[in-house]
Amino acid sequence: MKVLIVEDETTAYENMVELLSQVDPTIQVMGNTESIQQTIRWLGEHETPDLIFMDIHLSDGSAFDIFSATTIETPIIFTTAYDQYAIEAFKVNSIDYLLKPVKEEELRRALAKFSKWTHPDIERYLSQITQMATRPSYGDQILIPIKDRLLPVKLNEVACFYTTDRNTSVILKDGKKYAYNKTLDQIMSTLDPHLFFRANKQFIVARDSVVNITIWFDSRLRIALLVDTPEQIYVSKNRAAEFKAWMVS
Repeated sequence: MKVLIVEDETTAYENMVELLSQVDPTIQVMGNTESIQQTIRWLGEHETPDLIFMDIHLSDGSAFDIFSATTIETPIIFTTAYDQYAIEAFKVNSIDYLLKPVKEEELRRALAKFSKWTHPDIERYLSQITQMATRPSYGDQILIPIKDRLLPVKLNEVACFYTTDRNTSVILKDGKKYAYNKTLDQIMSTLDPHLFFRANKQFIVARDSVVNITIWFDSRLRIALLVDTPEQIYVSKNRAAEFKAWMVS
């Protein structure tokens, strides 16, 4: 089997080469690329490998940009140093993903899974990855100004955004509350709509902060979060179906 390793860290590349030789000495490493542009050029100039090990975070951007620039017909096993929300996408119908530093047992598992895949499995997987590559990207944190400093806050720590009297605040899952000098329209345009929902004119709520949904007497929905909010959160009758679909999508 011939493989390409897309990795911009020398230590990680050398570790992968050594592990591959231990797991299967017949595996041939055809090359190593370190960036999006270098990978695109390599794929256009060389024989197609049987398998690609690809770091998600490269020196010049996200590995997904490779799929936007060229057609890849080779199965991918992703590697990453970050166990973040994006990795959930690779668990569904993917060959596998490997967390750095890659361990021999995990590599064996990934290769064993790959060996069982049929050509239709590979075609379906590459189609899904290409679709993921064309989705807009969203940041994973915001900066909150506090006097003369900026406080970095991960979006997965946010329970909701709330506005009243033209004042906006961020309420975190630990109950902390900070002023945030942006409108809800401005905020929502930067958020992943799969993770955040504009409940009404006053609230944007995070999906994983919703703990209870009550069907109200006029067919509205009353939303309870895992933290106390300045007032009750209601979703109108007209948007109730949209909200329920969002919660289970």
